[in-house]
Amino acid sequence: MTAHDNSYKLLFSHASMVEDLIKGFVKEAWVDELDFSTLEKVSGSFVSDDLRDREDDIIWRVRWGSGWLYVYLLIEFQSRSDTYMAVRIMTYLGLLYQELIRQKKLTPNNKLPPVLPLVLYNGKSRWQEAVDVAELIEVVPGGLEKYRPHLRYLLLDEGALDESEQLLVRNLAAALFRLEKSREPGDMQEVVAALVDWLKAPEQTGLRRAFTVWIKRVLLPGRMPGVAIPEVSELQEVKTMLAERVIEWTEEWKQQGLQQGLQQGLQQGLQQGLQQGEVLLFKRLLSHRFGLLPEWALSRLAQSDQAQIEQWADRVLDAKSLEEVFQ
Repeated sequence: MTAHDNSYKLLFSHASMVEDLIKGFVKEAWVDELDFSTLEKVSGSFVSDDLRDREDDIIWRVRWGSGWLYVYLLIEFQSRSDTYMAVRIMTYLGLLYQELIRQKKLTPNNKLPPVLPLVLYNGKSRWQEAVDVAELIEVVPGGLEKYRPHLRYLLLDEGALDESEQLLVRNLAAALFRLEKSREPGDMQEVVAALVDWLKAPEQTGLRRAFTVWIKRVLLPGRMPGVAIPEVSELQEVKTMLAERVIEWTEEWKQQGLQQGLQQGLQQGLQQGLQQGEVLLFKRLLSHRFGLLPEWALSRLAQSDQAQIEQWADRVLDAKSLEEVFQ
């Protein structure tokens, strides 16, 4: 598990983070019937039948409705894309249900409780993978397709979420996502100031500490690699640090962005220059062998890439006609 996944696991080990995540970003009617005062963290350690340990990310349960029906929340944290995430979720859900059967934690009707499998993804690119295991299974017509399993998970792709509305109504999960998307110290300073105000109660010390650790060890090093980050142990210290160094760090971020842009530009320019040189040399070889190049040949060259030029160049000496080169 990456540092990002571990830090998220620490943050969402707090009930208020889970409550705000579900309230703010699961837009479904059943959520209105949840009694979040009953949120209870469940052990995520299971032993499968082949005796290999599986430490799940986060599992909570919360009471739904006026009775004693519990809904389980299985939360997975992903910082990288996974083609077979739906298969993993199906496996984890099976292990969870096996454990609930073993512990006799069934519904009043002696059935298995409902589970919301939720994948919280924080990669740079947007999630493109299957969200239902059925999408990963080849369909064979004639009757076999009806046995294909269907298990869907809820994907929350942070980069595609709009956290602005939730942030206005004090949502801790939205604040986390806003920090993830912050690109300047000033943006970060605004959200940290809100968190200092929201988490000032003594009973929220643990969550304040979790946010502080994540900002210090994951967020800031990711924004400014190689820059020494002062030691901080409280969110108020983070707020003060940002206020004192906002100008300096803003210039640092801009400089790093400029350097990265220049480096990428130089690399792209070098690559383009090499390719243009190869095209010019290849044109000279063709003209020397076959004479003045017709318009269609020039058009093919203009649309070619480096690999295509190399393939054509291998044919120049042996080809009997220009058409044979471009065949």
